[in-house]
Amino acid sequence: MTLTTTLVLTVIGEDRPGLVNAIAEKTTEFGANWLDTRLVSLGGKFAGIVLVSVSQANADALVGALQSLRSNSLSLTLERRADAAALTPARAMTLELVSHDRPGIVREIAGVLAGNKVSIEELETDFVSGSFSGENLFKARARLRAPLELDVVVLRDMIENLANELMADISIDEGLTN
Repeated sequence: MTLTTTLVLTVIGEDRPGLVNAIAEKTTEFGANWLDTRLVSLGGKFAGIVLVSVSQANADALVGALQSLRSNSLSLTLERRADAAALTPARAMTLELVSHDRPGIVREIAGVLAGNKVSIEELETDFVSGSFSGENLFKARARLRAPLELDVVVLRDMIENLANELMADISIDEGLTN
């Protein structure tokens, strides 16, 4: 059995063709397995997070090769990830929100979640024009990780109260994850 190391790579820089290819070339060169990715171009900048698994024997060499991609226009950070098996069982939840846009929406939602020990594993937001009214709308979708002992009824009540304050539509659904 080959021992492996999991690396989390974050990258941000000027958006240009070939950035993903450069990272993929280095990971392939050292036999790394590309596990999970979130890549996006925002405002002319390219930003991404890549999760790779590599044999422990090749981990340091891969880190060095990836660091060689750094430049004035490309920032890159590498972290070794904790073993996924160490994560405690938790309740998986999803949250969706649509609201008239205003400052503070993310802070309000994040505050309620943090106060209930709910982690935001993934958050995607959009600023859009309403189809009929033309008003600016804020949309958010989040994948959450909540402790098993969380009282979901209490969380739902808090989210509903917040929805009323924000004049927003917020839904929260649950499942179970490990």
